[in-house]
Amino acid sequence: MTKEDLRLEEALAVLERTPAAVRALLDGLPETWVRATEGERTWSPYDVVGHLVHGERADWMGRARHILSGDPSPFTPFDRGAQFRESKGKSLQDLLAEFTELRGRNVAELRELQLGREDLGRVGRHPDFGEVTLGKLLAAWVVHDLDHVAQIARTMAKVYTDAVGPWAAYLSILRDRQK
Repeated sequence: MTKEDLRLEEALAVLERTPAAVRALLDGLPETWVRATEGERTWSPYDVVGHLVHGERADWMGRARHILSGDPSPFTPFDRGAQFRESKGKSLQDLLAEFTELRGRNVAELRELQLGREDLGRVGRHPDFGEVTLGKLLAAWVVHDLDHVAQIARTMAKVYTDAVGPWAAYLSILRDRQK
């Protein structure tokens, strides 16, 4: 195994833990923390959770099923801004509950497929990237989760950019993606 190989059970372990990790970071916090952004055209933690919910509905498992069906047509393009419409009127608690439920169903479905190495090598067609394997799609799902957990933490840290005073020089999280 190399760093390039997907290890399905390890991937599933991360995927099933993401909702709890996101909930632990955000549930019950004041709006200051959950609605903070890093500047214009950046997402708040609330927006990120809405994006994760949309991905559970419209992206990962749908694309996995598409690959496994053998359909040679490209995947339906993913709407990266759908959360702004779909989350309207929902509380963060609503979104966290929805994410937890949808992710639980998707991980259970993925486990039920009992995918083998041959399945992970099956090919689908991404609208931008061309040919991609199921293994790469599933690896991207895991890294996508981790990317957004890091984004949530980074955005929250920026709430205290000025409050930390001189310690900012030692806190690299405050320099990443500065306004």
